[in-house]
Amino acid sequence: MSCCDNNCAADALRETQRGTLQAVLVINAVMFLVIVVAAQFAKSTALFADSLDNLGDAMTYGLSLMVVASGIVAKAKVALFKGALILLAALVVAGQIGYKFVEPEVPIFGLMGAFSLVALAANSVCLALLWRHRNEDINMSSVWECSRNDIATNISVFVAAGAVWFFEAGWPDVVVATALVVMLLRSSTRVISAALEEIRVAA
Repeated sequence: MSCCDNNCAADALRETQRGTLQAVLVINAVMFLVIVVAAQFAKSTALFADSLDNLGDAMTYGLSLMVVASGIVAKAKVALFKGALILLAALVVAGQIGYKFVEPEVPIFGLMGAFSLVALAANSVCLALLWRHRNEDINMSSVWECSRNDIATNISVFVAAGAVWFFEAGWPDVVVATALVVMLLRSSTRVISAALEEIRVAA
């Protein structure tokens, strides 16, 4: 294969990645606005965590879009920043959980369940779009990590809504939100570790 063929293939890959990132960026930005409003009405910490996840993803996809054509180190540095964003989201939700212990309240389970399913549908589309890019480079693999987390988050919120309805209490919402914090912390650790390893190898 000639250098021209290699360059053309690389350009085609970057264009494909760029188009996918643009699509999932728009989906997540819209879903953040929808879910954060729903979380306030539903008084749900778990749903609020879900909305922050969408915001973090939108920012992540925007950053990933900026470095599609960049080198390994630049992509690794952006992945490092993504890991920091995931960590920040975990800390914000942890703060919200602490507030719920001081001011406990029972969420509106109907809103929780309905909007968790809306988010699940949107994130399933994102996951399908990103599937073929998951092993291409550190930039796209970290994006894939974020999208995969979204599905688990949406399902967890739906389960929490069912538990709030069944027990007529707010503790299932807090329990699921706590589990999501743990998941976000683990995800941020994986992304940050992978990014640091890429930077180390490149150096």
